[in-house]
Amino acid sequence: METLNGVVERITFHSEESGFSVIKVKVRGYLDLVTAVGNLSAINVGAVLNLKGEWKNDGKFGKQFSVVDYKETLPATVAGIEKYLGSGLIKGVGPVYAKKIVAFFRESTLDIIEKQPERLCEVAGIGNKRVAVITKAWQDQKEIKNVMLFLQSHGVSTAYAVKIYKTYGEKSLDVVNENPYKLADDIWGIGFKTADLIAMKLGIEKESPARVRSGLVYTLNHVSGEGHCFLSREDLINETTRILEVDSSLLETVLKKMLE
Repeated sequence: METLNGVVERITFHSEESGFSVIKVKVRGYLDLVTAVGNLSAINVGAVLNLKGEWKNDGKFGKQFSVVDYKETLPATVAGIEKYLGSGLIKGVGPVYAKKIVAFFRESTLDIIEKQPERLCEVAGIGNKRVAVITKAWQDQKEIKNVMLFLQSHGVSTAYAVKIYKTYGEKSLDVVNENPYKLADDIWGIGFKTADLIAMKLGIEKESPARVRSGLVYTLNHVSGEGHCFLSREDLINETTRILEVDSSLLETVLKKMLE
C-alpha cells in the first residue's frame, strides 16, 4: 500500500450511482498528472487529497493509482482556494466570482465563508441574495462531506455511503446511529451482514431488538433464496440463534412482537 498527496486538477469521470471516479492529480515529484481511480465521492477540482492505494496497469488506460482509502483537506494556498471555489463546488460561485472573492480575502477566504459569510458583501458585485445562495450551498456540501467522512470512518465503503446519502439525505447520520439495520431494509446492495458490521462499529449491543429483528428477516430471506417456501418456527429460531449468537428466548420475544 502506497500513499500519495496531491491536488485534484481534473475529474475525468464520475458515477453518481456508485461514486466511482477517475481523477487527474498533481503530485509533487511526478512530472505528469497522476491518474487515480476508485470510489471518490464528493470530490471537487482543487481538493487536496491524501490517497492510499496501489499502482496498477490497465490494459486500455495504462498506469493508474487504484485508491483504497482517502482523506481530504482544504486547500491552503490562494491559487488552490480559487481553483477549489471555481470548480462548481458552491452554487453561486463560478470561476469569475471565485477570483474576485479570493483576491479580496486571500488565504482567509474559506474561513470567511464558513464563519462570516455576510462579509462576502464587501466584494464588488456580490449582494445579499448571492450571499444567501452561497451560504446555503456551502452548508449543503459540508453536510455531504460530514456524512461521507462519518460513514467511511465506521467502515462503510464510499459506494455504500453514496447510496445511504442518496436515500436519507441530511437524515443519514440519524438513521445510521439510531438503527443501522434499517439500511438492510431500505437500500439495495446492503444486506444484514454489512449492516451488522456497521452496527458493531457503532457500539450497538448484540442483544439489540433491532439486530434480532433484522437477523430473523435475514434468515427467512436466506432460506427463501435457497428455494424454500417456508421455515418452521423452531427452525427459524434455531438458525437465527446460531447466526446472531444470542439467547433463543430473546428471539422468541422479538418474533412475537413482529407477528403482532
